[in-house]
Amino acid sequence: MKKVITLLAVSLMFVTAASAQSNLGNILGGLLGGNKSNTEENKTENTTANNNANGATEAVGQALGNVLGSVLGNTSTGNTTVDNALGSVLGGLLGTVVTPTLDGTYNYNGVAVSMTMNDGGVVSSLAGTAVTASVETKIDELLAKYGIKPGAMTVTFNDADKTFTWTIGGFPFNGTYQLGLENKAITLNFGRSLKFFTMTGSLDLTLDGVKMLFTSDKTTEFIKKALAKLGEKKTDVGQIAKLASGYDNYKIGFKLAKQQN
Repeated sequence: MKKVITLLAVSLMFVTAASAQSNLGNILGGLLGGNKSNTEENKTENTTANNNANGATEAVGQALGNVLGSVLGNTSTGNTTVDNALGSVLGGLLGTVVTPTLDGTYNYNGVAVSMTMNDGGVVSSLAGTAVTASVETKIDELLAKYGIKPGAMTVTFNDADKTFTWTIGGFPFNGTYQLGLENKAITLNFGRSLKFFTMTGSLDLTLDGVKMLFTSDKTTEFIKKALAKLGEKKTDVGQIAKLASGYDNYKIGFKLAKQQN
């Protein structure tokens, strides 16, 4: 791993140096009278230099992606989730924008919970703490009674037409989805089967897939509607919205692990 970090640092130095060399050449040209008098020609030279630097950056990004993929035991065709994560990291380091893809089928791995605590005017996130872990366990146990558990729920996204199929206990709920806020937000528009129910929440890439979070009320409403469609019309699912009383910004969502081909 140290070799990978070293490779990243050295490669970034080369890319930065290439860009700096191009800009330095333009400055020296002006001082020594070598700049062309024609403004359009200067713009053309600058554009070409920038394109070359960007091209070098993209090439290095691709090379580093291949190297990191090999080190982590994944190739660009072997693990799309890791590719997306690597792409996002490299995109940040190299100043490029990498758009993740949701395309594929995901297995439900349990609920995800997020909340905050206001202590004397200081707001602190409790995501990933023992508090949220305890709430997640309680919700998982409650939902498991109604068949919402790992192995019984999947979600399939189709990037081509932005449609999805959310399957619970073998029953499919179809709809369409949109991504927003630089792919950090997602809106799910269910079809007739859930009476065109809609919910919008956050979307985050994880090591094995994605995590979606919605307001606790919206998630509770979705689960109630889905279970009612499956014949479970009287449930105590409403309790999950009360498990974080005393905390703020209570959100409940789903951890989804992408199936590998």
